[in-house]
Amino acid sequence: MFINVINIRIRVMTSAPPLTIISLRVDGDLTLPTMASHVHKKLTGLVAATFTPLTTEGEINPSVIGPYIDYLIDKQGVRNVFVNGTTGEGISLSVDERKRLAAEWCEKGKGKLEQVIVHVGCMCLRESQDLARHAAEVGADGIAVVSPSVFKPSDTGVLREFLKEVAAAAPDLPFYYYHIPALTGVNFLARDVLEGIEECIPSFRGLKFSGSDLMDFGQCVQYCPPHWSLLYGMDEQLLAALAMGANGAVGSTFNYLGNKVNGLLSAFEKGDLNQARTLQFQVQEVLSFAVKLGFDVAVNKKLMSEVSGLALGPPRLPLRPCPQKRATSIAQKLQQVL
Repeated sequence: MFINVINIRIRVMTSAPPLTIISLRVDGDLTLPTMASHVHKKLTGLVAATFTPLTTEGEINPSVIGPYIDYLIDKQGVRNVFVNGTTGEGISLSVDERKRLAAEWCEKGKGKLEQVIVHVGCMCLRESQDLARHAAEVGADGIAVVSPSVFKPSDTGVLREFLKEVAAAAPDLPFYYYHIPALTGVNFLARDVLEGIEECIPSFRGLKFSGSDLMDFGQCVQYCPPHWSLLYGMDEQLLAALAMGANGAVGSTFNYLGNKVNGLLSAFEKGDLNQARTLQFQVQEVLSFAVKLGFDVAVNKKLMSEVSGLALGPPRLPLRPCPQKRATSIAQKLQQVL
């Protein structure tokens, strides 16, 4: 065993020798932490909400994730992902399945993806904490948590307490609140949830806002400090959110419309509002057509398979597989717009 002795010395501006004020003795090799180990890049731009590949028998199929990552980068220009969220049917997956998927995305994304954000929200606090710890272990770049939606929090203070307990399981990972009231039935204003949140969750770094209330979103933007990321989650309204101050967006359509929406972001940043509007209207045209036919996670997943050629498989019950005719019609509309 090695003994390292560190003398911390101060040299005063005199001819006297330096004064040793601390002597620290450490057993074993000493590794001093660097600032870089605690610095996390701010999450901006497009984040693809990923689908979960399943086999025809309904088992998760991690072998698709490597080609999926290459497709997102090479074909869509998207280098950030949001794993095991609504689009990924995360709530319909077991804890073990979610861990395996998170590990595969982190492993296959090394050196390719910029950030892998893992959704760890569950109805059970202990399961959320378990998933949060696992996300840290496998090298995720951040975690996100949705509100419990069966036994709902009675007020924003209770919701913050739940989020705090999950965040504490992985205190070094950037933490994001996933606001999606249409699915959770938890209708607190996101701005009210954010009140004082960094005081109880030091790792808090932002919000995935999947709601249509732009006034609430604007109040969140006005409240947030510069190191937070406010990411919008309604793809059809992204331009409006950018005008309000969104830092980026998390969305399912970026899986196959990433290039189009990257063009929208670029046009907005350049001040070319006419071009940004044109691109937003094209996205809306596709989604409006899809909604009229019936558009949900299952249909969206089938559409992604049609467009990308990836074998994403069926959805998991209670979602039902998308009829082939419907997916083909939407894919044809998408190709027309593109």
